[in-house]
Amino acid sequence: MDKTASGWGSGLLGVIIFSGSLPATRVAVADFSPMFLTSARAVIAALLGAVFLLALRQARPVRNDILPLALVAIGGVVGFPLLTALALQHITAAHSIVFIGLLPLATAIFGVVRGGERPKPAFWLFSVAGAAAVAGFALYGSNGGTLAGDLLMIAAILVCGLGYAEGATLSRRLGGWQVISWALLLSLPIMAVIALFTWPHVWANVGVPAWIGLAYVSIFSMMVGFIFWYRGLALGGIAGVGQLQLLQPFFGFLLAAIFLGEPIVWTMIASTVVVVLCVAGAKRFT
Repeated sequence: MDKTASGWGSGLLGVIIFSGSLPATRVAVADFSPMFLTSARAVIAALLGAVFLLALRQARPVRNDILPLALVAIGGVVGFPLLTALALQHITAAHSIVFIGLLPLATAIFGVVRGGERPKPAFWLFSVAGAAAVAGFALYGSNGGTLAGDLLMIAAILVCGLGYAEGATLSRRLGGWQVISWALLLSLPIMAVIALFTWPHVWANVGVPAWIGLAYVSIFSMMVGFIFWYRGLALGGIAGVGQLQLLQPFFGFLLAAIFLGEPIVWTMIASTVVVVLCVAGAKRFT
């Protein structure tokens, strides 16, 4: 029981850290292109991970770990950030939340397929209800989307859910920070090339807020958040702890309200209450 509670606490902390990505990204893209921001944050986090791996003399992954680590890199390091950046060229940020609400469900499904978990039938009812609450809230304020944007978001959710499940499974044996560090190193060559081809032509035009945003998504969103997230999934269960992602949009909106002065509407509060109840129900029947 203590192990499970620790997993849920660690997972919640990871979600809170991830939630800061939205305000930080909004600040950073004012001066950086989305492609550069996506690649640069992965490169910075990879170099940071390499320092920890070398300093703490971590053993290299065995051959059987390469494919799961590649799936983690494809899902969380390259695929999700890149696909969502491309999707947001066709759809609004509000519309994208419709799909973000499906991420916990995708994570749970891959937790069953790849992690061997077997949640109770009632769990799936609460999981679907929570996803519907987030999607309903997003649709209420959405201006719609396009077929291309929707397909890109669906692909992003699928690869991210798979990456989360693989990362959690590996974390049980390798450790959370080791998994994300090795996955970042695997993705380093391609992300470094993208960063070189998309970096700003005039660095003097990049303001301090953009640098702070880049630092946050590089260190916290790409590294520190994953350490707590993978630990949470490994200890508390992929399907169950994954439901905490339903709270991520609302934490993000709250942080945006605090730091960016964006309004909080009554529908956000009502949706949050429903989501919290669904998460609690999913936890009970995991």
